[in-house]
Amino acid sequence: MLKQTAQDFNAARYADAALAASRQVWLAGLGAAIVTRDWARNDAGHMFRTLVREGASVEAHAKRVIGKELDRSIGVATRAVTKARARALSTVSAFGGLVDAAAGALPKFRAPAVKSSSASKAKPAKARVVRKARRGKRSGRAS
Repeated sequence: MLKQTAQDFNAARYADAALAASRQVWLAGLGAAIVTRDWARNDAGHMFRTLVREGASVEAHAKRVIGKELDRSIGVATRAVTKARARALSTVSAFGGLVDAAAGALPKFRAPAVKSSSASKAKPAKARVVRKARRGKRSGRAS
């Protein structure tokens, strides 16, 4: 019986310790809420404005960097287009006489006309024949 009483005493001690620990956690949570409320009332506005200033500074820097890179890319593209245009013009002028002769010959050349309606009718007719053949085979099996 003495052993049972000692166990009950230890269990009660552990229960009291757990209750005290949970109460301390609850009180710490309340304290954190109050400290947060006070910070929001007094210092949060100042902190928010500081964060906005820092964000604006970083944004301006990013715009400058991206703007410089964009200007460089546009310059490279403009030079490439100008160079390609000059090369195309020099090539055309080098073949000047041949281009005129080819242009004069093109209107004389006539490609044979292709009727699109006959080509489109040929495909469905072939498909119908295949279907009829299949139906015939099926009907032959069933009899």
